[in-house]
Amino acid sequence: MASTDLTLTLHGDQQQIAVIKLTRAAKRNALNDALILALRDTFQNLPSSVRAAVIDGDGEHFCAGLDLSELQERDAGQGLHHSRMWHAALECVQNGPVPVVAALHGAVVGGGLELASACHIRVADENTFFALPEGTRGIFVGGGGSVRIPKLIGVARMTDMMLTGRVYNAVDGERVGLAQYLVPAGTALDKALALATQIATNAPLTNYALMHALPRIAEQPADHGFMTEAMMAAIAQAAPEAKERVRAFLEGKAAKVKKA
Repeated sequence: MASTDLTLTLHGDQQQIAVIKLTRAAKRNALNDALILALRDTFQNLPSSVRAAVIDGDGEHFCAGLDLSELQERDAGQGLHHSRMWHAALECVQNGPVPVVAALHGAVVGGGLELASACHIRVADENTFFALPEGTRGIFVGGGGSVRIPKLIGVARMTDMMLTGRVYNAVDGERVGLAQYLVPAGTALDKALALATQIATNAPLTNYALMHALPRIAEQPADHGFMTEAMMAAIAQAAPEAKERVRAFLEGKAAKVKKA
């Protein structure tokens, strides 16, 4: 599957890793409606072999945000529906069929940070920088950033970014939680692929629980969360693959956890 705005390639012996690359390098991979819809369609139609995905950006930048050259004048109703279209598309990334790793480099700005925050793991190389310039441009985030980004860095830090135009470099971005991994320049995709390959070896039901149940448990009252956890644990451990993996561990056939 491909479009003029992104490409999809499959990696691994069993084609278990999908690499989705934004291909608007001349525009610093700025997001227009066509690209947002292509992301939605891609995640809704991933091949059945795929167990994990990576999102990367062609050229020097991951994504420089909304393509302001295509920004249209909209009344309030049109603006509402446009924002909801973005929400639905990025929902397909966050709550799609497989975990998603973002390979970040260069600009991760505005809508680009909203896209990155919809991924489950973010790998930033040393050239990455993060910003939310909407506040200084007289607009507001509309792609889910006000929900997702505070969960990564807190409301106060996001408020500061939007009020002042603050830009985080890669080191500080990783420190505050905008990325979980910091790697040398030019190696974000390699690290993201390695992580996706590791993730693809997990039991699919466990991955699904981590994507779909864990975020909901975190937002539930404690007694509700405990019940949801218990039900998810019972379902996961009842899967044949889980029983096989536990049996292999008990028989000494599986690797034990070692100090990093």
